[in-house]
Amino acid sequence: MAARGKVAAFNLPPLPTVGEIIKLFRLQAQKQLSQNFLLDLRLTDKIVRQAGKLKNAHVCEVGPGPGGITRSILNADVEQLLLVEKDPRFIPGLQMLSEAAPGKVRIVHGDILTFKMEKAFPKHLKKNWEDEPPNIHIIGNLPFSVSTPLIIKWLENVSKKNGPFIYGRTQMTLTFQKEVAERLTANTGGKQRSRLSIMSQHLCTVENRFVIPGQAFVPKPEVDVAVVHFTPLVQPKIQQPFELVEKVVRSAFQFRRKHCFRGIETLFPESERLKKTEELMMAADVDPTLRPFQLSMSHFRNLCNTYRKMCEEDPSLFAYNYREELKQKK
Repeated sequence: MAARGKVAAFNLPPLPTVGEIIKLFRLQAQKQLSQNFLLDLRLTDKIVRQAGKLKNAHVCEVGPGPGGITRSILNADVEQLLLVEKDPRFIPGLQMLSEAAPGKVRIVHGDILTFKMEKAFPKHLKKNWEDEPPNIHIIGNLPFSVSTPLIIKWLENVSKKNGPFIYGRTQMTLTFQKEVAERLTANTGGKQRSRLSIMSQHLCTVENRFVIPGQAFVPKPEVDVAVVHFTPLVQPKIQQPFELVEKVVRSAFQFRRKHCFRGIETLFPESERLKKTEELMMAADVDPTLRPFQLSMSHFRNLCNTYRKMCEEDPSLFAYNYREELKQKK
């Protein structure tokens, strides 16, 4: 019996184990979808703890699969759990979990890359961007094939304050291949410093929380997996549109082992490449002999701000595409 004055915490009733669900519905991880199941509920509990306190929270779980993390989220006593699952084979097992937690679970059979997150949560949960994050969380053990395009899409949403960030600074707790997680969190000069490092860190606080060995998954992937936590920043470190920042950063890292001016010059048409690159590097006060991974966030801020001014002086500049020019030459 619960102690007087205390409400008993929510607990799922006895259910088949995740392993038994996999056998019951004859579920097999599909290699082409880069699926890997996590069956150890101690690990799924640990992943969910990285999101912070979830009591009475609204959570969206991406790709729940056979429902290991789903159980841990429900046991954290959330108010509502939205499950977005692309693979129809997993829906019956998730419905079993939904029936065990009446009124708490909504299942959407769909692709998270196209799902309209703007309508995922109740409007009353919205917070101002400057306020503390809303009581909304995105959690997911992402298939490797979707993790990078999905985080880029969500970073664009952060920049534009739309999608799941229409509610405020929604926090995310997601899994990535260890190497991708290292890129997301790499510091200036680190060997994993990349486009992902700049795009994520200029918009969010990004923390690599812990690593899960590959053997914990079924089937065992060839790599280890890391759990990464994102909290959008109140002010981005580069105050420019997402598309402009991404273009500058992508260009800079195009030749990551060469001097940075070699990538930066791909921002400009061949006819004026040398002159414009020199102008940009000088105005941004960036040493052209630095390697791209040696450039700090303030270097990228200066490059983006200067490039923006150049685009305002010559509106055709932003539309220029280096790869298109290469194709036409060929």
